[in-house]
Amino acid sequence: MCLILLAWRTVPGIPWLLLGNRDEFHARPTATAQAWTDAPGVVGGRDLQAGGSWLAFSRKGRYAAVTNVRAGPPHSGARSRGALVADFVRGLAPPAQYVETVALRRDDYGPFNLVIGDASSAFAVSSTLDAAWRLDPGIHVFSNGPPGVRWPKAQRLHDAFAATVRTTRDDAALLDLLGDITQPVDAELPDTGVGIERERLLAPIFIRGSEYGTRASTLACARADASMVLIERRFAAGGTFVGETRLEV
Repeated sequence: MCLILLAWRTVPGIPWLLLGNRDEFHARPTATAQAWTDAPGVVGGRDLQAGGSWLAFSRKGRYAAVTNVRAGPPHSGARSRGALVADFVRGLAPPAQYVETVALRRDDYGPFNLVIGDASSAFAVSSTLDAAWRLDPGIHVFSNGPPGVRWPKAQRLHDAFAATVRTTRDDAALLDLLGDITQPVDAELPDTGVGIERERLLAPIFIRGSEYGTRASTLACARADASMVLIERRFAAGGTFVGETRLEV
């Protein structure tokens, strides 16, 4: 997952809402969003290579999403970043305790930004910082940069979401925000050590690459009646739409 928006206690009737694009190599084996057979009550996408997830929630109201952090050539840790999501949604540790533990063990994983929460609180933790932090009510966006560094795609998604929810909370309209292919000008691009051509490819909200690109766009949210929904749109090389799944809990 390379772009996450969390609307925490800021949209009337929706206690929390996650929007996220998972950007990954198209060849990496992946399962469609579904109920997990090895973790009763958990719903979300599944990475079949390492067994983790980029975005998932549980019937208990626990949710999590993760991005990688890009700074030069990619590298992995002893554990998959996807385990950060999977371990939280199928676990019992209070969110504050969980992120404190992750912060202490952040070097076990490849560079990451992690967002977690439940019905009462939301937190973030990053491999680039020593300590986790509680999220205030509002709209929070994380991309592949360190927290506090607002890349063009993150700012664009933040502003588009804020404008859209003033007039509609339609699921399709919100998911459409993740399909934005607007290309920022070169002067606005970060320099993460991958070269200007790669920076251009990775710069839009929705990435259309032949080998690497946006594989899934996901909306997950809780409603005031405690029900939850997850909608996943899936894409193949070049951004070709290949299917959509809707799961109600």
